[in-house]
Amino acid sequence: MSGHSKWAKIKHKKGTTDAKRGAAFTRMIREITAAAKDGGGSLDSNSRLRAAIERAKGINMPLVNIENAVKKGTGELPGVVYEAATFDAYGPGGVAMLIEGLTDNKNRTTAEIRNILSKKNGSLAGPGATSYLFTKKGFLSIEKSKANEETLMEIALDAGAEDINSEGENYDITCDIASFQKVKDAITAKGIPIATAEMTKLPSTYVRVVGDEARSLLSLMEALEEQEDVQNVYANFDIPDEEMDKIAQQE
Repeated sequence: MSGHSKWAKIKHKKGTTDAKRGAAFTRMIREITAAAKDGGGSLDSNSRLRAAIERAKGINMPLVNIENAVKKGTGELPGVVYEAATFDAYGPGGVAMLIEGLTDNKNRTTAEIRNILSKKNGSLAGPGATSYLFTKKGFLSIEKSKANEETLMEIALDAGAEDINSEGENYDITCDIASFQKVKDAITAKGIPIATAEMTKLPSTYVRVVGDEARSLLSLMEALEEQEDVQNVYANFDIPDEEMDKIAQQE
């Protein structure tokens, strides 16, 4: 889980990066619209839409923007039609990457993704070259100071969690998608604050990267996430904590 949890910490230390980027609202509107189009406008039956709206509220998107995005997805309001675009890629150090986007012009998006990768020491790969390494999971992270490990483990496992990792500063919990909401509700019902709660894709293996390759990889990750058509970037890197501290000191 190294790549996912460490990248989340990096973004958090940068000051809630998503909330500061000008493309944040655009990205969330696209996700909400696509989720409503694919699964309907009901939060009870559309877990993807429910998760997207929670993320939108997390970056303080106005309610009217959220409601309009849902209506565009269900056809109640006219709107641009976005199609999903997935890119398999490799980053510095041979790190496998899976890039997911929503776009109204796939050719344009492909060219821009290819350009970013080329400039940042990465490369596009053939379809399926890296995607098989990633599995969709529910992911929740709780600061260690906010919960007792034994209590949290009992709550999460009883609700359907698959694993709890206690390395680092947080407790990282994974579960299957069907159990995600139940695990989240069980934890919050006990008054335990959740730092991160999302449906993500986690890799089956990890690649250790250090030095210039680590710095280059993080620069690539950030550049990709700043591209407005990109919704998610997953990668199977493992950067040691001491290396992360060095990089942070150099910024």
